[in-house]
Amino acid sequence: MPFAGRHVVLGVSGGIACYKSCTLARRLTEAGATVDVVLTAAAAEFVRPVTFEALTGRPVLTSLWERGGGHGGHGGHALAHIDLARHPDLVIVAPATANILARAAMGMADDLLTTLLLARADRPVLAAPAMNDAMYANPATTANIAALTQRGWHFVGPEIGALAEGPSERPGRMSEPEAIVAAADRLLGGDHNHQSKWSGKRVVVTAGPTREHLDPVRVITNPSSGRMGYALAEAALARGAAVVLVSGPTELPPPGGVETRRVETTEEMQQAVQAALKDAAALFMAAAPADFKPKVGGKVKRPRASGEMTLELEVTPDILRSLKRPPGCVVVGFALETGDGLARARGKLQDKALDFVVLNDALEPGAGFEVTTNRVTVLGKGGRRVDLPLLPKRDVAERILDVVEEAL
Repeated sequence: MPFAGRHVVLGVSGGIACYKSCTLARRLTEAGATVDVVLTAAAAEFVRPVTFEALTGRPVLTSLWERGGGHGGHGGHALAHIDLARHPDLVIVAPATANILARAAMGMADDLLTTLLLARADRPVLAAPAMNDAMYANPATTANIAALTQRGWHFVGPEIGALAEGPSERPGRMSEPEAIVAAADRLLGGDHNHQSKWSGKRVVVTAGPTREHLDPVRVITNPSSGRMGYALAEAALARGAAVVLVSGPTELPPPGGVETRRVETTEEMQQAVQAALKDAAALFMAAAPADFKPKVGGKVKRPRASGEMTLELEVTPDILRSLKRPPGCVVVGFALETGDGLARARGKLQDKALDFVVLNDALEPGAGFEVTTNRVTVLGKGGRRVDLPLLPKRDVAERILDVVEEAL
């Protein structure tokens, strides 16, 4: 069992995603961990302590003032938060609401969970954010996540999907318990030892479309949402990498803890990637830059009344061909194809001297542009091929990193 002999404290803050924390507690316990649950007062309104006690076989702590719980099940005491902070191998906060993230970033200690987190300030914590999508996109939340990341916190999610108030196309939904368990396993140095492979390494990721202007108000672009690249950036960050995300125009909020550089045109993306590539250990070219631009761009809007227009196009820079790569940098290209995509992806792997190429079909339902899932095939040197099933893009990102990690 991967968590045998491990002690995990699960901090549950007050949000509708608390119901997932029950499954998370169960999964960790089934994997062999000793799980102590700390509920905030708000969380206890969603799920009663007795539920977690039944799932973990351990007393649940909800207050600085109660007696009960404590490491080893020896009964509580006034310094339970210090005891819990000393002993666990990992503290998981799930759901991590906007409120708990703000209080932790401020260093507040006004209940048992925040006091525990403050007492454990010199050791890593894994947080699974869950909140309204607008709250997650708020600059205050972004700043709080960035501050906590700098202090050693690790994050998994949030994902795009249905929220309590209905469907959403932006991140906010808490990751599934299985994804949180997998992230915890990596942090604890599981079989794949992900953290030691990626920790401290510089990773550059591109995402989204680029735009080439016909005139000041019209552009040539494509429907790329940027989700695949953003998922890769977040997954690499969670594994300890120092991530630079070069993003074309998207509606996605910058991932907390990731250095995000915004660009618009293909030439701007080329320049930004080259500038970011110094000392990089890996480059993931997940963006969909425009391949063509107008040979002559208009400086004023052309009225519709002017009638038909003949547009002459020229090719934009081939970013992958143009880059000066640092020694040892693992380069991963992406190929969004139609028809015989496998042959074209293999050609791209060879012609552009890539270490890997990630292929997906633009016409397959549930894959490609403007969806939250993807089905890809990862091709590597020597005929290496890994076919992945249709998965959420964050899960696809994790699987891609698993494959690429072997080449680091």
